[in-house]
Amino acid sequence: MNTLLKDVFGVFKFAEGLYAGIRKVLVPPKAYSWQTFIYLSVFSWVVSFFAIGYIKDIIAFFGWLFLIAGTAWYTTEDPLRVPGTFMPVGAVITGFLVSVFAFGNQQDVITPRTIVFWPTISALITAIPEFIEGNDTDAKARIPKPEDRQRIIILVASSMLLSCWIQFHFLMNNWFQEYPSLQADTFKSSTVVVRTEERLKIPQNGAIILEKLQPIVVEEIAQRPWSEVERWLLLKYVKPRVGTLGRGVIQKNLGKYEEKELWRVEPRVANNKSGYILDLLSIWSGPSSNPRGYYLKKSCRIAALAATSNSDNKITVAEIECDRGSKLIAGSPPSQLGEEQGKN
Repeated sequence: MNTLLKDVFGVFKFAEGLYAGIRKVLVPPKAYSWQTFIYLSVFSWVVSFFAIGYIKDIIAFFGWLFLIAGTAWYTTEDPLRVPGTFMPVGAVITGFLVSVFAFGNQQDVITPRTIVFWPTISALITAIPEFIEGNDTDAKARIPKPEDRQRIIILVASSMLLSCWIQFHFLMNNWFQEYPSLQADTFKSSTVVVRTEERLKIPQNGAIILEKLQPIVVEEIAQRPWSEVERWLLLKYVKPRVGTLGRGVIQKNLGKYEEKELWRVEPRVANNKSGYILDLLSIWSGPSSNPRGYYLKKSCRIAALAATSNSDNKITVAEIECDRGSKLIAGSPPSQLGEEQGKN
């Protein structure tokens, strides 16, 4: 029985201690305390939820200020340092809140700029107290001691360097989103970029251009009289026509990418025993590890085919057959043979 009573009293004592600890955190010992600022921030956000217009933004603005002030106060009372530095963990938390407040928005609270400026803001928050001496009621500016200046400079400079590397990360990600064809290139000679994913065998956008262009060209040529097709294949006609069709395909299928301006389409025409070979080229003019760049090629074979018209008269029409896939070729595209013929 005595053991049971001891256990019961022990539970009550534990609950009492837990309640005292929670009460100490939640109930401010005096009006001027960090808990007061936290409560003011919560109250401001609740009120701003019911407000409208610019009043809502003003109340939310003060809510952020109260939250930053309360967090900074609480985390600097008994600061825990980041290992290897004199930066308090509280400065890291406060720096994150300041960065979110300065660079976030209602749609995206955490933006790339929030993460980029976070280390630098945290370092500046850590350095500010070194330039102030005194207490809350009697403070004045001072110049840090020489040994303190050195560690402040090292901390701020290293944090700025970290911000630069984070910005470089976001920059590279943005490049790969806007210029996805770069993922098909090699980065073996780069000292700052390391490929972590499998390299694409062929630039997808370049292949899409030729895949979408092929049926349009086939429609222009197939079953047309052979004499018209031969005229169509003259350089002075085929080059501007295919170029116009290619620009339309690029604008329609690559409109959301910045790299759309770096692709162009050109034809190449050559004779063979059965007729002609029309090569459709999608040429990349953007950055490349190969100084001469690269291009993709899809070949179409055009031949004459005897057919019978409605009046039972035999006529010769064009038949066209294209490769199923595109080939990636490193280097500059070949010059057009027979250019002089096209000019005549």
